Amino acid sequence: MFSDRRLWIMFILLVLPALSGVAFSSSPPADPEEMPAENPTGVITLERALALGFSQNPELASCSWTVRAAEARRIQAGLLPNPELEAAIENFGGDNGLEKFDGAETTLQIRQTFELGGKRAVRKQTAELEKETALQEYESRRLEVQAGIIKSFWDVIAAQEDCAIAGEISAVAADAYQVAAERVKSGKVAPIEEIQAQVTMATARIDHEQAERMLETARKRLAATWGRARPEFEKAVADLATPAPPPPLGSLTAEMIRNPDIVRWDTEEEIQRMRIRMADAERIPDLTVAAGPRYFNESDDTAFVMSLSLPVPVFDRNQGATREARSDLAGIRLSRKAAILKAENDLGEAYQTLTASFSTAESLATTAIPAAETAFSAAREGYREGKINYIAVLETRRAYVEVRRQYVSAIADYHKSKADIERLIGREIHEPPSSVNLPR
Repeated sequence: MFSDRRLWIMFILLVLPALSGVAFSSSPPADPEEMPAENPTGVITLERALALGFSQNPELASCSWTVRAAEARRIQAGLLPNPELEAAIENFGGDNGLEKFDGAETTLQIRQTFELGGKRAVRKQTAELEKETALQEYESRRLEVQAGIIKSFWDVIAAQEDCAIAGEISAVAADAYQVAAERVKSGKVAPIEEIQAQVTMATARIDHEQAERMLETARKRLAATWGRARPEFEKAVADLATPAPPPPLGSLTAEMIRNPDIVRWDTEEEIQRMRIRMADAERIPDLTVAAGPRYFNESDDTAFVMSLSLPVPVFDRNQGATREARSDLAGIRLSRKAAILKAENDLGEAYQTLTASFSTAESLATTAIPAAETAFSAAREGYREGKINYIAVLETRRAYVEVRRQYVSAIADYHKSKADIERLIGREIHEPPSSVNLPR
């Protein structure tokens, strides 16, 4: 008769591995502790903004965890299937000689599945390529963050200049109104001139208030790139020197091979090839081997049993999955062509903006700004000598600050389009320093 002791031994052998797995299973990693983001005060430069963005940008941090997840999947892909422990009791609880456990047969087996067709190797290669794709996605996101920081920074620079110039124009308009009011009071001009000056002053004040709101919006957008909702820096500073001429478009187009958004499609194609190989390998069934002892309670004998199982691929030969994988490969190749075409179009548009803003900035710095400054100086001198009135002086000053505004706007457009190009070619555009500076 099969003893209770043997039943308990079999039970312990079955349950102990499961209990061990529960007791010693690794717990899921805890969420990363949220570190307080730094929010700089005082003056901020582009280099400082980039450093803060790379270290604190939430989107970039999220993408880094995606890379870690891909590494975990790569580890999982290389693991072997777990063995199975199986116990069976036959011929018990019946009639006559099979009452209770008198004629019972107890079998304890270990079952192991062996993957055939190279499935595990293909799975490991696929996971390795998927990790490479995650790294490329991280690099793509890093370039996007970099371009976003640069563009937001130059938006702040332009907004600061717009606000300062709008304040100067408002002051000019207020002075013009005072002069017009005095001239009307003295009877030198008609009252309509005072009304016109008052309208100009009110419009200039509204423009100044709007420029202040635009500046605050740009400041918040920049602070958001390093994970803060409210900016605490006082001012952004940058070199407003006219940049060097852009490099030829052809050389930039050739550099697009560095763009991770294009490089990743080569990896995606390799991944899909691996999936085709996996679909072909899935046509080969896996072999399962089981072996273990069998105890005969009636005779108190023990023997070993062994079994092999292999599915017969009669109906399901994975033909649908194979066709799907090959169709996906064709789609990926077309998507790669579309990505290249889009990148070329984006590069062409950004390059047009780059060259146009460079030409504008160069023309303003070499011609318009010096001319406006000369006219303003001449008007002030003429006013001192009594040759022209103060209204003419104010108009030349207004024209000068407007030209300065156009120059800063062109410089900002240049650097923002340059950031877009650097995003597309995957590297920085290095140009020699220029000797042309913004006139003071």
